[in-house]
Amino acid sequence: MDIIDKLESGERLCEKDALALYDLDIFTLGKYAKRVRERLWGRKVYFNINRHINPTNICKDVCKFCAFSANRKNPHPYKYSKEDVLAIAKDACERGIKEVHIVSAHNEEHDLRWYIDIISEIKKRFPSLHIKALTAAEVHFLSTLGRLSYDETLDKMIEAGVESMPGGGAEIFAEDIRAYICKGKVSSANWLKIHELWHEKGKFSNATMLFGHIEKREDRIDHMLRLRASQDRAAGFNAFIPLVYQRDNNYLKTDNFLGSVEILKTIAISRLVLDNIPHIKAYWATATMNLAMVAQEFGADDLDGTIEKEAIQSAAGAKSADGQSLGDFLDVITTSGFIPVERDSLYNELKVYE
Repeated sequence: MDIIDKLESGERLCEKDALALYDLDIFTLGKYAKRVRERLWGRKVYFNINRHINPTNICKDVCKFCAFSANRKNPHPYKYSKEDVLAIAKDACERGIKEVHIVSAHNEEHDLRWYIDIISEIKKRFPSLHIKALTAAEVHFLSTLGRLSYDETLDKMIEAGVESMPGGGAEIFAEDIRAYICKGKVSSANWLKIHELWHEKGKFSNATMLFGHIEKREDRIDHMLRLRASQDRAAGFNAFIPLVYQRDNNYLKTDNFLGSVEILKTIAISRLVLDNIPHIKAYWATATMNLAMVAQEFGADDLDGTIEKEAIQSAAGAKSADGQSLGDFLDVITTSGFIPVERDSLYNELKVYE
């Protein structure tokens, strides 16, 4: 059975099949990814009203692709106080924002107790806010720093009020590339282990993949297949987010920057391969809003959220520092022929704009 026959039948794709998808022309690939997307979600495009909070950029790790952490490429270290974070959360809540997304650097002065205290206080003062916090990389760092098991750390997070986990820190799972671009960070096996433990506790998370740097197509497919196997073992991934590598202000030297066709092919392939992960997010902060909207015709069904303040991708050149307004989201979605759907952090539909 050739790859087109498998796409027509809906048969689960193996590694060889997934790699063969890259050889299809973009329009054929898009047709099949769009078919899956519309079977699942019709013409809906999901987004949420959220606020990113990045408490510090002081990091013990030196990931070659990172322009956010304070080093000689970013000579402006900062560290929020708990009062700073609470003030941001208060402002967000008063303006009707529904999610705070708390992701930070690996700062040894911000231990697990620091995060538990601040998350508990946010939940106490602003119970309507959904708290999405701490990547698996941060869980690994904080567990190691505090000499706790992953299980113990995750239980403390839940007790404090963390309701879902973001998908950051996955980067690319291929161990040789991971050793080069983010040596010392959580291993791919432990990243998956942390998310599976989280899912076994009845909680949900997302999963990312950083692509467009030094990885090969085979590495992207390997990454997707490991996520699919993890979801088979312990379902809990709500969305897969392929993050386009941002090239500025970092130490990862590469001249092979991806064009739009390769980015769209990768998004479409993720929709076809990840048959057990409900949503594919074209994260506008790394893909640009225009390409993220085109990706909605190639398997994606989500744009992420308004963000408001974004420090990590924008430090590397993304045009996302000040987020997007609700009006901008509605305009770009409707003029592209889709139906805007405001969702909560767990993909419950809050408002359909028709």
